[in-house]
Amino acid sequence: MFVDSHCHLNLLDLTPYEGDLNLALAEARAAGVHRFMAISVNIDDHKILGDIAASHADVGYSVGVHPCELPEVMQKASVEYLVQLAQNEKVWALGETGLDYYHSQEYVVEQKACFARHIEASKIVKKPVVVHTRSAREDTVDLIRSERSEHGILHCFTEDLDTAKAVLDCGYYISFSGIISFKNAQALRDVARYVPLDRLLIETDSPYLAPMPFRGKSNEPKYVPYVAQALASVYGKTVEEIGELTSKNFEQLLKATV
Repeated sequence: MFVDSHCHLNLLDLTPYEGDLNLALAEARAAGVHRFMAISVNIDDHKILGDIAASHADVGYSVGVHPCELPEVMQKASVEYLVQLAQNEKVWALGETGLDYYHSQEYVVEQKACFARHIEASKIVKKPVVVHTRSAREDTVDLIRSERSEHGILHCFTEDLDTAKAVLDCGYYISFSGIISFKNAQALRDVARYVPLDRLLIETDSPYLAPMPFRGKSNEPKYVPYVAQALASVYGKTVEEIGELTSKNFEQLLKATV
């Protein structure tokens, strides 16, 4: 019923499962999660994520470099290399890429160049780009527009309504994480009401940002239904309806060849 559109399966705290990722995925499936997109933050993550995806029919992964990585790591993500890695059928997306000025304003030029390369590779392979933005909303939107990126996800959305409208106009999907369930996130829930139901996705971003009532604990894919529950309250839908429509949206995202 549910798709976790953004989880870091290689970073999960598997202590409760005696180190066995298979058990963590089994619990998520028991909670109704039927697809998982494992997200790369380092260009070499494709090695372990590829192995995980090869062992699980319901797991796909992305290839790319997070904007908080060092320039020498970002530099490895050439268009040619990203395209090469993305040929694997279990690669569902490029990224996570984007801009993050909260953690570093030292490498803005490098971040922008790396982001642009991910977008170019995304267009070539016709797979969506997964975008991270923090304290960089204007530059993020400007780059999406200037690079004519029309096939992507703004993940873990925490921005304002203008940002939402801008990326939606570009053709993007918007994904909400456990933050949408936080008591102090009313402003974000107000923005969420304006996101069309056919552009909505859910994620855990696990092991980070566990939803209520698990806030402050290590997150994992089995908690994505709680994100759906928070959005169900926003939209006046049932949690099952949110699960079904976000799953359908994810399928449309992967099928698109913009």
